[in-house]
Amino acid sequence: MIGLSTYAFFWQHSPRVAEPLTVEEMLDRTAALGAEVFQICDHPDVAGFDDARLDALAARARDAGVALELGTRGTAVAHLDAYLRLATHLHARLVRTMVTGPSAEGELKAVLPRYAAAGVTIALETYERVPSAQLVALVERIDHPHLGICLDPANCVAALEHPDDVVDAAAPHVVNLHVKDFAFTRDEGWVGFRLAGAPLGEGALDLDRLFARVRPAERGISQVIEHWLPWQGDEDGTVALERRWTAHNLAYLRRRA
Repeated sequence: MIGLSTYAFFWQHSPRVAEPLTVEEMLDRTAALGAEVFQICDHPDVAGFDDARLDALAARARDAGVALELGTRGTAVAHLDAYLRLATHLHARLVRTMVTGPSAEGELKAVLPRYAAAGVTIALETYERVPSAQLVALVERIDHPHLGICLDPANCVAALEHPDDVVDAAAPHVVNLHVKDFAFTRDEGWVGFRLAGAPLGEGALDLDRLFARVRPAERGISQVIEHWLPWQGDEDGTVALERRWTAHNLAYLRRRA
């Protein structure tokens, strides 16, 4: 399944624009583009939705033929239990989160029986604060069918991990993909580099290799598009480019499906 994250609407739902998109509007745009998944990721407003709004959002997604996923950060038991409640209302089968502290193993073991009973999987994202080998080792020690990895090899470049190494290490445990391309450019005056997003196929991500190792279509793994798009100086130019990147990346992924 190919879908969009709230990160594909990063600027369009931000305070930088005159009329930020709501979650419902992002869902509607996801459906209009023919995507199959909408991941509400790192968008804490959803945690404040009452039951009626959550149920209405779930019905809206069902009527549009879009599966919902959730994304948050941290592994505190109370926090993950709160997101399990959200997932239950939204009929979401995946909650992506990030390891942010030393107690993750015990916390995950505590909540996983409840997640399994609800049919919801936790996906731990690869990122620069946790070496990929440590994240894989954590998943393997817990060894639970409702725990896996959300693979985003771009994130780990900041920790000097090669994306191919991250893909190789995580591949057997992947349950969710964050798909974004990225590229280095020289800063002005050649005093360093900038790592930022790029349209799929125009950056450093070896998508063919990633697909060969992870086999997302064969394994039923959702492919969720995100962007690292820098602000372009004004709202109109930034929003227009964000929309072009989304359309391009959807078409690019569909050609590879």
